[in-house]
Amino acid sequence: SCKGCKTECPSSVDVAKMKAEFLQHYYDEHGAGFRAKLIANFTDSQKLGSLVAPLYNFVVKNNFLSTLVKKTVGFSPKRSLPTVHGTTLSQWVKKQRATATAKRKVYLFADEFTEYNDTEIGIKAVKLLTALGYEVIIPKHVQSGRTYLSKGFVKEAKKIANQNVDYLKDLITADTPLLGIEPSAIITFRDEYLSLVDRSLQHDAQRIAKHALMIDEFLLQEIESGHIHREQFTAAERKIKLHGHCYQKAFHLVTVTEQVLSFPANYSVEVIPSGCCGMAGSFGYESEHYDLSMKVAELVLLPTVRKTDTHTLIAAAGTSCRHQIKDGAARVAHHPVEILYEALLK
Repeated sequence: SCKGCKTECPSSVDVAKMKAEFLQHYYDEHGAGFRAKLIANFTDSQKLGSLVAPLYNFVVKNNFLSTLVKKTVGFSPKRSLPTVHGTTLSQWVKKQRATATAKRKVYLFADEFTEYNDTEIGIKAVKLLTALGYEVIIPKHVQSGRTYLSKGFVKEAKKIANQNVDYLKDLITADTPLLGIEPSAIITFRDEYLSLVDRSLQHDAQRIAKHALMIDEFLLQEIESGHIHREQFTAAERKIKLHGHCYQKAFHLVTVTEQVLSFPANYSVEVIPSGCCGMAGSFGYESEHYDLSMKVAELVLLPTVRKTDTHTLIAAAGTSCRHQIKDGAARVAHHPVEILYEALLK
């Protein structure tokens, strides 16, 4: 599911898409297993968990209880489970006052991972954009459908794609783009949605795809247009090592992130020459795949992180990538928007 094949294969064969199609046909014939359904419905479980966040987090952090959960589900006992935030990103944004002097309006896609698990990153993304002079609005939408696609529930993903395109078709333009925090979620608009939506929504899906951007992409466009200035950021020195998410690599976006992180005058960025972090969504959690997941991570990523001094920041846009770095190297990896927010002169 890492999609590296989409650009690395000389024939550009999208194995992840083929896998999803095969699994849907398999489910139609034989039914889907409990774990596949649980992972596909990840958003629902996290939504419920956020309502009782202290209790949910206690369970997933407690060694005995979390091991019991992992064994029941079929996850590796060696893998930590994601926690939830007590407040969702959408709830936090609703409480914020509108910016009267905003120079431009942007829409933020509150993906299922940032909405419930990485809410603090979403909050910093909103604060960053607001401080740079943009009005941030979370439009009506549903989850991206990424978890359904990763486990082959194509029919469910199609319903979600239709819903999102219908919700966003009259909002997203070149002037009011849709910005994303989690690469796999926002890039779904540029990839799978184009072949998932009903024919009547094809034109709208194609138009949205052109303006569905990673926050990094939007910031680079604004920097190049002269709307964001170096003087807005610190002049302090900082070294960063960047690991690119597989979807960023598949769509040639790692260089974009590198350029944006290098924008503060004395920030230097080195891209870690790694392949997939080994997680590929739920793959790295599954007990039968854990060892292979770690072997992939140990090729380049984890040894590089371990050798990196503690004064150098580790950057990774993907939630799974950050999870792998935390589990495998005991280091905190930061989303690029966190690093840029901290670099702002406030």
